Amino acid sequence: MATIDWLYDKRTDCWSIQTSMPVGEYLDLVHDAHQNQGALTGQRTVLTTTTAKRIRERMVSDVQQGAVLPPVVIGAVVSRERFEALIPGEPFDVRSILDGKASAQLSIIDGMQRTAALIDAMSIDPMVAERKVRVEFWVTTSVRAMVYRMLVLNTGQVPWTISRQLSVVYAPLLQEVVQQVPELDKLITPDNPGRRVAAGQYQSDSVVELYIAFSLRKVSVDTKEQVSDEFSRLDFVDNVADKDFQDQFYSAFSMLATLDEAFSRFESTEEGRLTKGRHVFDSQPARIGFIVAIGLSVLGRPGADRTPDERQKRIGAVQESHERFIQRLHRMTNEELGDLLRLDVLREVLDRRVGQVGRYERAVFGEAFKVLLEENYEITNMEQCWRAE
Repeated sequence: MATIDWLYDKRTDCWSIQTSMPVGEYLDLVHDAHQNQGALTGQRTVLTTTTAKRIRERMVSDVQQGAVLPPVVIGAVVSRERFEALIPGEPFDVRSILDGKASAQLSIIDGMQRTAALIDAMSIDPMVAERKVRVEFWVTTSVRAMVYRMLVLNTGQVPWTISRQLSVVYAPLLQEVVQQVPELDKLITPDNPGRRVAAGQYQSDSVVELYIAFSLRKVSVDTKEQVSDEFSRLDFVDNVADKDFQDQFYSAFSMLATLDEAFSRFESTEEGRLTKGRHVFDSQPARIGFIVAIGLSVLGRPGADRTPDERQKRIGAVQESHERFIQRLHRMTNEELGDLLRLDVLREVLDRRVGQVGRYERAVFGEAFKVLLEENYEITNMEQCWRAE
């Protein structure tokens, strides 16, 4: 029986459990997760440069000759009940603590290249399946703890981006969003495809971008480029270190969904862009603008972060103002709601011909919702918001 080493991380309420298992068993575990969620390759993908290929070929050769690779690290998000049932020193089987499909709870935090090398080595020599590989499991009940652990462990790796790091916990994060935001009508994913046809329906990758934007409090978050700004990276780590941060994001996302639904009550016989209330949050720039406005109001400006107590008071105050506004919108007739939205003004503002349209629209919505929050939602209509940029 393999020796199992248990260490408890008090900082993030995680168990670090290191063991060894047959290569074939490990690859089967990874394969199941990969096949079900299609997102484990969101971790740093298998490198294809000439140097990387040579290194991997050397690694494959070494594995065939019996080399022992450094431990791969797998994250597992489980229920509180199963987490508390873990007994240090007892035999450990990760499948026994999962609540459902491995796809929704397992993530490769570190070891993509080693895993690729093991797959190659086993395809060449099936006997490799019987060899042992060291595996470290980080077991937690919180996606926030997983994100924090991943960022701290990997923040110095290049060319990791914040977006790519988050993609490692993509499925667990989205699973938690569905659980924590009941106002979410539909999460559109590769496994659950479709398009937005009503309020409260969002693409999964858009939700991940909202998560990043909320933490960084920036409307222009280029998730495809490497984040070279170390201050942004540190801001992100600092935020996920706060145990209340995750709940504050879910509260912000919930407010986005309820405002989306309230705006969507406005119907119009006109055709075209921004003629109906639902059209406002059809666009990611509007969603980003709203989330960032709440982030700035609750978390504070980057570099002038508020204390945890101040953040909790702020989110509570914003929620109260938001709820009053939503109730007010629901009491309005269709005509009154249309007059409040002033979509004709918004169309005129967005139709200005400028370079970098996406960046311009994000700036417009960022300023618009910043005004809405600064006025505590006590506005006559949205024109003062749309014209704020």
